[in-house]
Amino acid sequence: MLEKRDSDGFGYRLHEGSEMLMHHHFGGHTGLPVAIQTWVIPPGGFEGRHRHDQGEQLIEFYQVLEGTGRMRVGARTYELSSGDSVLAGPAELHDLTNTGSAELRVLVVWGPPGSVDLTPYGSHRRAEQLRGAAQSSPSSTD
Repeated sequence: MLEKRDSDGFGYRLHEGSEMLMHHHFGGHTGLPVAIQTWVIPPGGFEGRHRHDQGEQLIEFYQVLEGTGRMRVGARTYELSSGDSVLAGPAELHDLTNTGSAELRVLVVWGPPGSVDLTPYGSHRRAEQLRGAAQSSPSSTD
């Protein structure tokens, strides 16, 4: 299957935020227990502050593909640019705002909490090794 960039995109408003262009990749037909979407948020646009802790809980992964933004997750605020990723848990109040003068294009993957054993895969093992090494290294700002 192939989906071209912005094919089947539609205007959508989330959580009382501003309207954005949303593309729901493969419309839930991936066979994965997650939704995979691209959001295109206009300058000054925003998602709307919300959390997913009532009813079915959801975890959301955001990765900036193009543009700049600001994301609040709980008490933290992150300034985002291309390549940056943020994870928002079900009980964390969060929102995303386009702070740039161009469109903010974000890949968003969301679904219920859960886990799967990925340790048989070399790329997962290597990522865990690197993450563990980074966490055990003293920070220059300490």
